[in-house]
Amino acid sequence: MGNKVEYKAAIAIPPGETLKEYLDDINMSQKELAKRTGLTEKHISEIINGKAPISQDTSIKLEYVLEIPASFWNNLELNYQETKARIKAEKDLEDEIEIAKEIPYAEIARLGWLNKTSDAKEKVKNLRNLFSVASLKQVPLTLSGAFRKSDGNNTSSYALAVWLRKGELNGEKIYTEKYNKNKLRKLIPDFRKLTLENPKEFYPKMVQLCASCGIALVLVPHISKTYACGATQWVNPNKAVVQLSVRGARADIFWFTFFHEIAHILCHEKKAFHLQEQVSEICIEDEADNCAREWLIPQDSYEQLVNSLGYSNKQSIISFSKQIGVHPCIVVGRLAHDGKITYGQYSDLRPSFTIKKN
Repeated sequence: MGNKVEYKAAIAIPPGETLKEYLDDINMSQKELAKRTGLTEKHISEIINGKAPISQDTSIKLEYVLEIPASFWNNLELNYQETKARIKAEKDLEDEIEIAKEIPYAEIARLGWLNKTSDAKEKVKNLRNLFSVASLKQVPLTLSGAFRKSDGNNTSSYALAVWLRKGELNGEKIYTEKYNKNKLRKLIPDFRKLTLENPKEFYPKMVQLCASCGIALVLVPHISKTYACGATQWVNPNKAVVQLSVRGARADIFWFTFFHEIAHILCHEKKAFHLQEQVSEICIEDEADNCAREWLIPQDSYEQLVNSLGYSNKQSIISFSKQIGVHPCIVVGRLAHDGKITYGQYSDLRPSFTIKKN
């Protein structure tokens, strides 16, 4: 175990106290010192009471008058300011412990995102490093990214920030071409065909296709207090990160979330999307949902299926899926979401799967 210097909170003693003690020792009044240094009595009083610093100019004047080196006064002032700053930093650290409690630290440490520790202050320091901030208070509560979030859950903004940050860091490691909107739009049919393959085959292809048009696709495990299935964030004008949590591990949810995030990239501006329940945000999410639905199951085809009750048996659903060229899970998930069937029906057509994470 290496040596580690830890700062222990101390009392910050202003250099003015030392100056006052010395003046008392030599029986010099503040008024007399003011005359000899050319400083005002008010300024001398402020220095002695810790309300004004000893500047380098003042330290030289004190050296001439008191015959004590300017470096002595400068060091007193430097140590005083550093001690004050460290005391404040320690207080800030203690305040941020409450923020850190919103984050499932033990869980993300088990995932290898941060070092394991039971020390509250170490948790804060490690989280600061993760976010690359001087204070957890600087982590924006308005998060970049458009989330697919389950309703009715107690979401922690800070836990979401951790999840997003991990996606951003993972995305930075993936080389991508410059963002190409036209190429991405042309790739929609190719992504759609991948729904017919198993995860071991389709996921590497997804990553490659996304990278070819400026998107870093990453899988970031779901963590407590987030309830997010996916998010989109722009790391620069030429690169977007689409991150998926595979929360619930259902194939239909995975694919719908992916196409939802692609819709954000194609249909919306290169800016942050927020969690706030604002009308504009709700409209943006609805628009992305509608695009994803249309890409996966064209509306006219879906209406024909529903109107003809073509979902009354498993074979009909399988046949319809083959007809439109998607995995049956896509159709079953849509029907269940729209209340045409229960989520328990045809559950064998909605497989769960595991994808090796980035």
